[in-house]
Amino acid sequence: MTGRVHEHRLTVDGRSVRLLEGPAGWGECSPLPGYPCDPQAAWRAAWEAATVGWPSPVRSDVAVNALVAGPTFEPAALASFPAVKVKVGGARDVELVAAVRDAIGPSVALRVDANGAWDLDTARDQIARLARYDLELVEQPVPSIDELARLRRRVAVPVAADECVRTPADAQRLRDLDAADALVLKVQPVGGVRAALELAERAGVPAIVSSMHETSVGVAAGLALAAALPELRYACGLATVASRVSDVTLDRLVPVGGRLWARPVQPDRGLLARYAAPVVSAQDASS
Repeated sequence: MTGRVHEHRLTVDGRSVRLLEGPAGWGECSPLPGYPCDPQAAWRAAWEAATVGWPSPVRSDVAVNALVAGPTFEPAALASFPAVKVKVGGARDVELVAAVRDAIGPSVALRVDANGAWDLDTARDQIARLARYDLELVEQPVPSIDELARLRRRVAVPVAADECVRTPADAQRLRDLDAADALVLKVQPVGGVRAALELAERAGVPAIVSSMHETSVGVAAGLALAAALPELRYACGLATVASRVSDVTLDRLVPVGGRLWARPVQPDRGLLARYAAPVVSAQDASS
C-alpha cells in the first residue's frame, strides 16, 4: 500500500500486468514485450488513472475498427465494424489486403499498418500496389518522422504516425515537417491520457486512439482518451479485448455494433486472486 494506492501484480496470459487501485479508479501498467514503450511512461499512465482520473468526455461512445493480424480471418467477424485494419509487412500483403477488401465490400474503411517495417523505397512501392484497394490510410509505413515526411510527398494514400511519436518534441517535429495526415496514440507509451491529448494538440492532425492489447482496465484508458479528444474523425483501434483469452473483469470492454462505450472498469477480486503473480522473496531472487 502506498498512500491510498494499492498495486496488484499479475500474470495474465503470460504477460506481466501491474494494476493500480486508487481513489480515482484503476490503472494498468503492462508494457508489451517487443513493442516500444518506456516502462516509466506506462507507470505514469497507470498512476494518472488511479489517482487523478481522466478529463471530462465530449462523447459517450467511440467507433472502433476490426483487426486482421494474420493470413486467415473470418469475414463474418468484420461485418459490424465501420473500419478494418490489416497488419502488413510480409511477402503476401497484396493478396491479404485484396481478400479483406473483397470480404468487407466497398463501404467499409480499410487501413493497413506496417509498424515501421519498410524502408522508403519499399514503402512507396508497396503503397502503390495496395492503393487500388481504396486504403483509408497507412499506419507507420517507415520508422522515422523524417522518412514519413519524405514518403508523404511520394504517395497518394494518407499516412499516419505511431511509434515515432512519443514526446511533445516528436509531435512538434511531426507538425513542423508536415509529415503525417494522422497520429495514432496509445495511452501507456506516452504516459497517460493528458499527455496524449497534449501530443494530439501539438501534432495538429487528427488522432486515432489504439491499444496495446491490454486488459479491459488499460483499454478503458484508451476509451477515456478517445472520448475526450475534441475531434475524432477515424475509428479507433480499441476492439482488442475480445481477442484476449483472459481478462481481469467479468464485464469486459467488447464492442457492440462496431462501437465501444466509455466507462470505468471494475476488476473482479476472484480474477485478481487467480492471476496474482507469485511473490518472490529476497532469498529466492538471489539464489
